[in-house]
Amino acid sequence: MMRSFTAARGPDTPDEIWLVEHPPVFTLGRAARLEHVRAPGAISVARTERGGQVTYHGPGQAVCYVLVDLRRAGIRVRDFVARIEDATIALLGEYGIDAVRRSGAPGVYVRSSGAAGGGNGADDRHSSLGDVAGAKIASIGIRITDGCSWHGVALNVAMDLEPFGRIDPCGYPGLAVTDMRSCLPAPADYDQVSGRFASLLATAFATDSSPIPRR
Repeated sequence: MMRSFTAARGPDTPDEIWLVEHPPVFTLGRAARLEHVRAPGAISVARTERGGQVTYHGPGQAVCYVLVDLRRAGIRVRDFVARIEDATIALLGEYGIDAVRRSGAPGVYVRSSGAAGGGNGADDRHSSLGDVAGAKIASIGIRITDGCSWHGVALNVAMDLEPFGRIDPCGYPGLAVTDMRSCLPAPADYDQVSGRFASLLATAFATDSSPIPRR
C-alpha cells in the first residue's frame, strides 16, 4: 500500500502520516541477515523494502509511516531521520521518560525514567532483556524513492517484549529493548499515546494531513 501511494504521488500530493498497529511479525530490512532471527517460533518472518536490519512488530506498538515528499519540502534524509527522533523524544518527555538518540544507531533509547525500580529486570516478562536504562524504545526504518519517504518509526508502548529476545534487534546481539509501560509507574493509554505521536510527527513535517489509522 505504501509503495503504491508513493509510486502514484504527483507534485501536489499531500504528505500523510499512517498510524498502524501490526499483528505479531518479524520484519527484515534490506540489509538484514536471516540468521539474526534466531528462534521465530510461530511468528511469521517478512522481508520488507525499508532500510535497516531485523525488528519485531506486534500489538501495543505504535507504528507511524511517514510519507513525505522530501524534495518538495527541502529536507535532507539525515534531517528527516533527526526530526522523527526528535518527535519521539518529545513524546516520551511528555510522559517523564528521558530518551536520547545515538550516533550511528538510528532510533531512540531510554536514558532514565521516573519509574521507581522500573525496568525490564523488575518484571519477569522482560527479565531477559536487561535494564531499562540504555534500552531501545523506538526503531526507525525508512526508504526514499524519487525523493519521497515511506516506512517510518515504531514506538513500543505496551507490548509483550518476549519476541525481541528471539532476534538480534537491529542486527545487534543482546541489544536491550523496552517499552513505555516498563518505564512508567502506571500504564499509558495506547490510543492517547499513538494519536499524540502521529500528531507530533505531522507537526514536525508541517503536513496538514490528519494522521490516518490503518490496520
